[in-house]
Amino acid sequence: MSEAASPSRLLSLDVFRGLTIAGMVLVNNPGTWSAVYPALKHAEWHGWTPTDFVFPFFVFIVGVAIPLALGKRVEQGAMTRDVYLKIVKRSAIIFGLGLIQMGFPFFDVAKTDLPTWAVVLAIVLLVGACVLFAMDRFKESVIVFLAMTAFLAVMYFIDQGFPYDRFAKLRIPGVLQRLALCYLFASLIFLHTKWRLQALIATMLLFIYWMLMYHFGSGGYADYSLEGNFSGMVDRHFLGENHIWKASRFYDPEGILSTIPAVVSCLIGVLCGTWIKSGRESLDKVSGMFVAGVALTAVGWAWSFWFPINKPLWTSSYAVYMGGLALCFLAACMWLVDVKGYVKYWTKPFVIYGMNALALYFASSIFARVLIAIKVDDGSGKSISSQKYVYDTLFAPLAQPIDASLIFALFYVVFWLFLMWLLYRKGIFIKV
Repeated sequence: MSEAASPSRLLSLDVFRGLTIAGMVLVNNPGTWSAVYPALKHAEWHGWTPTDFVFPFFVFIVGVAIPLALGKRVEQGAMTRDVYLKIVKRSAIIFGLGLIQMGFPFFDVAKTDLPTWAVVLAIVLLVGACVLFAMDRFKESVIVFLAMTAFLAVMYFIDQGFPYDRFAKLRIPGVLQRLALCYLFASLIFLHTKWRLQALIATMLLFIYWMLMYHFGSGGYADYSLEGNFSGMVDRHFLGENHIWKASRFYDPEGILSTIPAVVSCLIGVLCGTWIKSGRESLDKVSGMFVAGVALTAVGWAWSFWFPINKPLWTSSYAVYMGGLALCFLAACMWLVDVKGYVKYWTKPFVIYGMNALALYFASSIFARVLIAIKVDDGSGKSISSQKYVYDTLFAPLAQPIDASLIFALFYVVFWLFLMWLLYRKGIFIKV
């Protein structure tokens, strides 16, 4: 956790990161999942929608940041024990946060009857955390907020007992878990190899994954179906149905085997970050990134005729195709921000989002789960989630369901932009 931003941060990368995380918050939080524009939903299986850009772009960005953060140590030969410990520690924290996100709130809040004094104490602690934050005492406010969270967890434990069922069905893979593994493996590869070997390793990993998926599906060669693909078979065998994505039961979109090409998505970012660190002129960097991006996009598209573009399986063609698009998008941001200097009003919201991207994703997803977990009376004696109550009361009357759902999602994005602006205004940038 840090309260100061690095003076050497690349502004265009923060803008791109902010655009990506804003897209992630938008697509993850519609007013109702029963009314969502097709572009804001993942492709059902093969193919892609704009929503399928978001996660690989974020993995790519993680890779870009690795040479910018670790490059000087490699150049100086300062790969000490502390560097490795920092990489492992950061990966473990991100992975742990992902597990917390998957299990939260751990207890069935609707079945818990907290005594009045406990509710009052929790509210007092929450107000105290807000007051401390307003007084620019950020660390103290976090401590008080965590104390409130721990207190509520203890009270739920006393009321309901240990949540064995939740842990027995806890999903182990997830977005943050995949980010942690990609960061870990890509960082270690970066520390011990030059760019040519990194590119070779990435290529080999893509072909190894393709060959595994081609040969070992349950339906024979090239079985890339939902039920028969080899990645899902690995997930079911090693994780079990209780610990993979509940909506499928056949595979996990962030599963074990599909992490291999996801690491390649990160390595594409590493290669891009190395290129950015080179001593070339900004326009030359942008041009090179754009040419490489177009080439990779074309290769990914051509590969899809044999190995379909598929986000849930993170197919090799998907990794290459999205890596190419990510290069083009980042090149566009660098051209606008670094080359042309268009850094006025349009960039500020995305910079605010980008400076606290990981904290924003985690906090916004936890808050969304809280809104779903807390039940309220809809006025007719029926218990519904507070999220549905807010949507039905404030947003559903505004427009047709599909537009009202989008308005809710946009409001959620703006709401978190305001909260991140409070941190940004105070110079608080949360790191792990």
